[in-house]
Amino acid sequence: MTKNRLIYLPLGGAGEIGMNAYVYGYGPEGQERLIVVDLGVTFGDMDGSPGIDLIMADMDWLAENADRVEAIFITHAHEDHVGALGLLWPRLKAPIYARAFTAAIATLKMEEQGQPLDKIKVVKPRPETVEAGPFRVQFVPVSHSIPESAALVIDTPAGRIVHTGDFKLDGTPIVGEPFDPAEWHRIAHEGDGVKVLVCDSTNVFSTQPGRSEATLAEPIAKLIEGLDGMVVATTFASNVARLKTLSEAGRAAGRSVCLLGRAMKRMLTAAVETGVLTDFPPILTPEEALEIPRENLMLIVTGSQGERRAASAQLARGKYLGLEMREGDTFLFSSKIIPGNERGVIRVMNAFSEMGVDVVDDHGGLYHVSGHANRPDLEAVHDLLAPKILIPMHGEHRHLREHCKIGISKGMAAELAVNGAVVDLTGDEPRIVEYVEAGRTYLDGSVLIGAMDGVVRDRIRMALNGIVFATMILDEGDQPLGDAWVEIMGLPERTKDGKLLAEVLEAELTELLDRSGTKVLGNDDKLEEAVRRTVRQVAVEEIGKKPEVNVVVSRLTAE
Repeated sequence: MTKNRLIYLPLGGAGEIGMNAYVYGYGPEGQERLIVVDLGVTFGDMDGSPGIDLIMADMDWLAENADRVEAIFITHAHEDHVGALGLLWPRLKAPIYARAFTAAIATLKMEEQGQPLDKIKVVKPRPETVEAGPFRVQFVPVSHSIPESAALVIDTPAGRIVHTGDFKLDGTPIVGEPFDPAEWHRIAHEGDGVKVLVCDSTNVFSTQPGRSEATLAEPIAKLIEGLDGMVVATTFASNVARLKTLSEAGRAAGRSVCLLGRAMKRMLTAAVETGVLTDFPPILTPEEALEIPRENLMLIVTGSQGERRAASAQLARGKYLGLEMREGDTFLFSSKIIPGNERGVIRVMNAFSEMGVDVVDDHGGLYHVSGHANRPDLEAVHDLLAPKILIPMHGEHRHLREHCKIGISKGMAAELAVNGAVVDLTGDEPRIVEYVEAGRTYLDGSVLIGAMDGVVRDRIRMALNGIVFATMILDEGDQPLGDAWVEIMGLPERTKDGKLLAEVLEAELTELLDRSGTKVLGNDDKLEEAVRRTVRQVAVEEIGKKPEVNVVVSRLTAE
């Protein structure tokens, strides 16, 4: 009889922050029944993935084993956990389980892609249990920077796994449930206790205990009360508690409040419709806001990370829905800058500064707190659950490595498992037993492409080097008809000597055609290679660039 094993496989989110996708399996080797936890995205950037809208985990391995997938569980509604659901679900076609608020956002993701909505099942927190093959899964409320976040208790024949999702220890989160140590104590002491803790590692290097969302209310209210002119604040659209805190501070200062940004309105609507939020202050439409004196108006807008199409960036470039910022106004960033987004945020800050707008950032935490557990809080959870095995997740490699060190120092067995590592959790020690391909899938416009398909590579090469289109016509006898001609894109119009680059290239190519024999002119491959080599040589000499070259050879044939 083949021995059963319990495995863990991260496909995204282990070795990076974002794009979360995790797999658990139980059964005979190669035949394990599987569950998936989260299907998230990260975002492209102009440096490494120009033109790419979204980046998500490569689903090839999971799709090849789709008949073994019992269910998909979504821990919470942040984009890096639910954003890829509608795009990737067709390759898995498994039922989806989530809490009510998360399910509302998941429904929007499925609806946007034309996927069936009846696949989404709303689950209440434990003791409600989802049976998925050999797995029994319960949702455990945790505090985070979005409502109804959940950890998962995953019971298997080989022992209990706790998958924390994103969490913090917050007893007063404003919106959503506080962290409940008593419930976690019960989880730790039921049955044989916790075998494996798969744990958020985002803030493992933050050595101070995390602060509650409630600590922001007073400093934000005090700041807004003392300001003149119009006040605009931005935060993460999904942080419904922060939206409430900002709105209440604005109202307390005698200001009417207007929300700008589709993502923010969508989150607020979902929170109200699912009963998460019952007492949000009244808000104005943009049209109503135009009628309010500036000193009596507060806007809460999307774009805390400098996104070019979000409300913050549009205000920084001029008007947005008729509203504009002026000298003497104040713009508050009630958020932190996610690593990699610094350039976009600073661009927005400087644009406001040039308008005479006062920009206020989070001032070392005065106006923002993280939604993730800091190091002392992670250690408190280690102590509370007393797992035998620790598997760090949701972090860059350095975060995972540091978290492993902490676990080992506390007597736990720990394993640093990055995307693609299959970890055998059956015994007392975790073991990486194999690796599967764990690349990336890109959403390019409305099409999914592989990261290694060459599309982005070619796009980067064109952006770096420019491109030359070279065209020539040959007759039936393989002789040139007229001169070659070129078009250039992304290259200087003139050479270092002031000559037109296109004319220089055309002259060299015409000369190439004149001196080439039938052996070259009669063979498209050889002719294209000769043209490509000539263009690059001339371009290097004239402008110091080696462009991409697209060659079109047209041949006339007798009718």
